[in-house]
Amino acid sequence: MKKNVVVTAAAMLIAAVTAIPAGAQTPAPAQTQTPATPAPVPPVSPVIITPGQRTVFVTPGPRVDLSIDEAVTRAREKNIDIGVARITPRLTDFTLAGLDANYRLNLTANTNTQKQSRLPTSTIQGITTITPAYIEGWSSGFAKNMFRGGGSWQVSFANTRTNQPASNAIRNPSYTSGLSATYVQPLLRGFKTDATRTAILTNRISQQNDEISLVTTTESTAANTRNAYWDLVFAIQAVEAAQNSLDIAAKLVQDNQARVEIGTLAPIDIKSAQAEQANRRLTLVQAQATVRTSELALKRLIVSGTDDPLWVSSINPVDRPAATAEPINVDAALTRALRERTDLQQSLNNLKISDLNLQNQVDQTRPQLNLTATYGLQGLGGPQIDRTTNTVIPSGYFDALRTIGGFDAPQWNLAATFAYPLGRSAQEATVARSRLSVEQSQANLKALQLQVATDVANAALTVQSSLESVQASATARELAQERLNAMQSKFDVGMSTNYEVVQAQRDFADAQNNELRAILNYRKALVNFEAVQTVGTRGVAAAVGGTGGTGGTGGTTTGATTGGGTTTGTTGAPAGGGPGGGAL
Repeated sequence: MKKNVVVTAAAMLIAAVTAIPAGAQTPAPAQTQTPATPAPVPPVSPVIITPGQRTVFVTPGPRVDLSIDEAVTRAREKNIDIGVARITPRLTDFTLAGLDANYRLNLTANTNTQKQSRLPTSTIQGITTITPAYIEGWSSGFAKNMFRGGGSWQVSFANTRTNQPASNAIRNPSYTSGLSATYVQPLLRGFKTDATRTAILTNRISQQNDEISLVTTTESTAANTRNAYWDLVFAIQAVEAAQNSLDIAAKLVQDNQARVEIGTLAPIDIKSAQAEQANRRLTLVQAQATVRTSELALKRLIVSGTDDPLWVSSINPVDRPAATAEPINVDAALTRALRERTDLQQSLNNLKISDLNLQNQVDQTRPQLNLTATYGLQGLGGPQIDRTTNTVIPSGYFDALRTIGGFDAPQWNLAATFAYPLGRSAQEATVARSRLSVEQSQANLKALQLQVATDVANAALTVQSSLESVQASATARELAQERLNAMQSKFDVGMSTNYEVVQAQRDFADAQNNELRAILNYRKALVNFEAVQTVGTRGVAAAVGGTGGTGGTGGTTTGATTGGGTTTGTTGAPAGGGPGGGAL
């Protein structure tokens, strides 16, 4: 302190001497040499940093002004991840189309012609030599599986022309026609549901989950875009703060150099100011690098590809985060989250899928009882030979059709088939296990609802604490600025050291960055509080998967099966019976 007092006194003496008016001085004799007067000390004004002062740092490329709402709109329209998510529900359309095809009207038709060589082996054949027989047939019909009730029906119209010469033949050639209708109806197993119908219903719910996943991707991308926008704004403001700190450090170096020149400061004392200036320059370079990476992260979210003009542009975020408090309603937010949160919606849909698959499993434990009803009409035509008079009565194909139209030869058949496995079946054990799995999923859903309430409450607490941090950091920044100005003023009159000024500069720079970071955290907390009400990733998976296999009723399929014959049910149901139960 003694040295400081001496230096202060010398400075005040020099200032008093230089302040005397030139006219009031006594002229010295010509032969007397006047000692050289040292140069006056440059006036030093207090350092004042105006809040909001900006030093523009521009990245390469055409400058594009962008607001946060415009950034979110671009993300919703052009983000590649959202574009990919939009395709997934459309893929399920083709799966549903393939399953729905099992219940569409199917038209069938076929024709055939053949030749048979009949060998004489009996007198009742009416031939004594090898005799060829020509048979031509053609048929058509409709078939359809029924979604409700699980039944199936088929209507067919078959025709045959047979040219078979024989001495005992009554008609040659002969025409036979038949019109038949068959309906198969399950009464127990397969009546309410089967694998195919379950697969259709579960795939429709799965498509809803895909659409909910699209909402999740969209809202998450929008939230990430807002956060990336504020990150870029923070990085730009951090460059401004770093530039201001560098300017303060550079000014201190200039002032110290002036003091060294007039001898009021030791040359060694300038080194600390120069070291601080170098550190501030490094901080500025790092802040500028952060701007580039933050801008790139924002571009990744709002461009459609590298061919997007914005990809090679320089983004100028025109919005600035407001530090003012925004009102939040925790109760309303919780109600909205329980209603709109995507993981809850998907979990409820997965429970529906589990219920549908469980119903199908329960149906498999029922006895099989199918009722089959068939009704048909037959017709016969062709030239009729009267052996007693050896005359031929003309007749043809239309006579066979007239026979059918006249209901001359009806036929019908009513049959029932029953099957039931004796003892405890594997299906019953599967049902018992699936029921427990559904109960477990319901408990998990309640736990998820509690977790959602916790997420909303935590997000609200984070908003409140972030707001308090903003207010505290603003006060700290103002006090740090006042302390810096005070230390600079004291240093100008020798009442503080160079180290204390440098330390005050560091404290002020840290306070500026802390305030910027607090504001950024507050804006991100608001974004998260909004997102947590709509987007979640803790969904409850489907507890019961599809049983696989084929459904159906034991009737005729609509042509989806190979060969067009009768099978045990409709085809096209994928193994697993619908969407899986992967974790969300």
